[in-house]
Amino acid sequence: MANLLTILRMILAVIALEFLFSGRPDYSIASVFLTLFVIVLDGLDGIVARTLNEQSKFGSVFDILGDRVVENLYWIAFAVIGWVGAWVPMVVVARGILTDGFRSIALSKGYTAFGESTMMKNKFCHFLTASRFSRAVYGIAKTLVFLILIIAYIPNFEYYDGLSVDAFLRFANIQPYLITAANILVYITVGMCIIRGIPVLIESKRYLNEDKGEV
Repeated sequence: MANLLTILRMILAVIALEFLFSGRPDYSIASVFLTLFVIVLDGLDGIVARTLNEQSKFGSVFDILGDRVVENLYWIAFAVIGWVGAWVPMVVVARGILTDGFRSIALSKGYTAFGESTMMKNKFCHFLTASRFSRAVYGIAKTLVFLILIIAYIPNFEYYDGLSVDAFLRFANIQPYLITAANILVYITVGMCIIRGIPVLIESKRYLNEDKGEV
């Protein structure tokens, strides 16, 4: 069931992003709510896995893959639309490839990214990458930047039937502030992405050394 939720959020992420390319304000508004639902599912699949006792190494890896797919899709779409620089998805995708590659080495030794059998043994490294606090803060940062970016760039609905010119003007007054906030959050979120990835590379050394008989 948990894995089905992971698949569902990937599908919904594609739909939400497709809405953004329509150029229609009502579709963009729908994308906001779909994005929020995708984020809720991200937290729900873990709860379902624990409740139904479906926790497994495959589920752990698949959940991370789901996170990676959703995150990369949003950043790439935002870059294509022109809301963020191309450097953003380049950095995020490269970081994901590196960390997941090294995590696969630890997985071959029986360790997972998170949970009881986490590969993160150093306390500080664990705090930065695998702790619930770190994951929650990063999740909140991504939630805010994704939602604010979509809201900030909702197409002008001055000419859309059913929404008044007054509503457009009220939105236009805060739009520049939303864009500024979104840009700041982009740098913060990407910075956190990089910082949280470094401990994975550091901890991976011990698993590489196991093959040499040094650990």
